[in-house]
Amino acid sequence: MKNLLQLRRHAGLTQQALADHFHLSQQTIYKYERGHAEPDIETLKRFADFFGVSVDYLIGKEDATNDAPIDFTLDEKELVTKVRKLTPDVRIALNAFINYLTEKK
Repeated sequence: MKNLLQLRRHAGLTQQALADHFHLSQQTIYKYERGHAEPDIETLKRFADFFGVSVDYLIGKEDATNDAPIDFTLDEKELVTKVRKLTPDVRIALNAFINYLTEKK
């Protein structure tokens, strides 16, 4: 899981906060980040969904994506700036709320 550490830090989350969100131990997250253990496919998919990346990106397969770079609008950039100022717990709650809103039809 080459990119988990980078994604977690970029999101401003501690290992414990990420572990709590996924009902894992902090030690498990540590092992995933250091390559001492590998998550099952369902956990990989959940991580990828949480961080908004592909499983291929998460595991470090750089040539796996054909996506164009994201060009954020000014409103989106401002929103990201605000989200980055939130505490890890609030970010997790916000992510859960956004998932609820996007899954609701």
